[in-house]
Amino acid sequence: MDFKNKVVIVTGASSGIGLAIARLFSIRGARIVLAARSEDKLKSISKELPNSLSIPTDITKIDEVKKLIEKTIASFNRIDILVNNAGRGYDSSLENIKIETFQKIIDLDLIAPIQAMQLVIPIMRSQGSGEIINISSGTALMVLPEMGAYAGIKAALAKVSLTANEELKSDGIHVRVVYPYITATDFEKNTLKEKSREESIDNSNSLPQPDSAEYIAERILLGLDKNQTEIFAHDWMNKTK
Repeated sequence: MDFKNKVVIVTGASSGIGLAIARLFSIRGARIVLAARSEDKLKSISKELPNSLSIPTDITKIDEVKKLIEKTIASFNRIDILVNNAGRGYDSSLENIKIETFQKIIDLDLIAPIQAMQLVIPIMRSQGSGEIINISSGTALMVLPEMGAYAGIKAALAKVSLTANEELKSDGIHVRVVYPYITATDFEKNTLKEKSREESIDNSNSLPQPDSAEYIAERILLGLDKNQTEIFAHDWMNKTK
């Protein structure tokens, strides 16, 4: 797929997978709109990437997302690709889930991507084409103790994405879902965690080595090149599919 001069919005672009995606799209010639809450980080990254624009955005606030879309159109006059990457983990057994915390994670990991999609769809429809890439999680494909809350949200995002793809393909809009697995970023450090059962077994030694954020970004662009609706961004997942 030719990304030269394509306008790409990446949320959660200040670090991790989002930053890796932004850099790789930039290498492929795209014009990048960097969205995240950290203004200083975005400004620094924007200096690194040619033809990029940094727009500090809290994606859980719809007014800020509207401004993100408006500023992108004002600067580039179109939106070709939206990458819904911003998110946060939440680890808890069912009985220990704090509903208030769970709701905040739902707002960030599910509602915010849906709202962003709703805002760009009319623009992409008027253009006759567009790509929406939603970052789900490999946990959405598994049953793991104390990850039901997060995995459930990411499974919902995957289902919404696949359904939207069917609804929008006649308009030339493709909605794709990405399933990363363990990644060498600060995601785990930033994950919210409730108290675990003391008898929980530590399986960390049996887990596969984490993928780099750059590897995930490469798999995403490869998935676009191959026109994949579901992108399984880990070798283990590819072998099981």
